[in-house]
Amino acid sequence: METVAKTKWTLDTAHSEVGFKVKHLMISTVTGKFEKFDIQVEAGKEDFTDAKITFTADVASVNTSNEQRDGHLKSADFFDAEKFPQIKFVSGSFKKSDNKGDYILEGQLTVKDVTNTISIPVEYGGTVRDPWGNTKVAFSIDTKINRKEFGLGWNAALETGGVLVGEDIRILADIQLAEQTA
Repeated sequence: METVAKTKWTLDTAHSEVGFKVKHLMISTVTGKFEKFDIQVEAGKEDFTDAKITFTADVASVNTSNEQRDGHLKSADFFDAEKFPQIKFVSGSFKKSDNKGDYILEGQLTVKDVTNTISIPVEYGGTVRDPWGNTKVAFSIDTKINRKEFGLGWNAALETGGVLVGEDIRILADIQLAEQTA
């Protein structure tokens, strides 16, 4: 059986970001991001359908542009950054979807000590060679997860009904990867 050579792709940190949005007081949206994260991709096929993907985010790097809120997110009420310093995703499959150029990424997402299988729609941005001869590829994600399914259950009831923090977290990521050459 012939083995296919695997190509390694590493994160281009200057052209990538991972963010999130969540409802506050049920009427507005708070935006945040992770300042420190990494993604490693290994694929043998040009269309990435055999890609193995590992993503990690440093919980202590969460940034919502509000120091007090960031501290609360790092506390045991939410991420418990001291005990669980990383969020981790490991792919199980990366398959082309019915939409041209799009994929469905399935895998195990671990937040705190809770791991669940999730399915993420991924938009393929393209593959290009930059002016310095480096091959780059880009992908975008816009999906939602329920934070309670990952042990992030803290909330406060509002006097008028509803809750302080929404359950659905919208995850937005733009990822550019660089092909590693030998």
